[in-house]
Amino acid sequence: MLIGSAVGLLAGVAFTAVVHARIRPDVIVALVVGIPSVIGLLTILLSGRRWVTTVGAFLLALAPGWFGTLVALRVASGG
Repeated sequence: MLIGSAVGLLAGVAFTAVVHARIRPDVIVALVVGIPSVIGLLTILLSGRRWVTTVGAFLLALAPGWFGTLVALRVASGG
């Protein structure tokens, strides 16, 4: 899960550098937290093997890292 959080942090920085569209913050938070969480939880719940559970935990851990990046960038930009 630590690796998932680190990858989420890097993904947040990468997508922020690439995407410059003006989107409402509540939509972004819903997408950043919602999509990895739902996919990770479903992967964990429907897994039949240990490695699939590990992948689900990795996907579930992406959300906090990505969300933390978005919050840090929002605070740093004065918003």
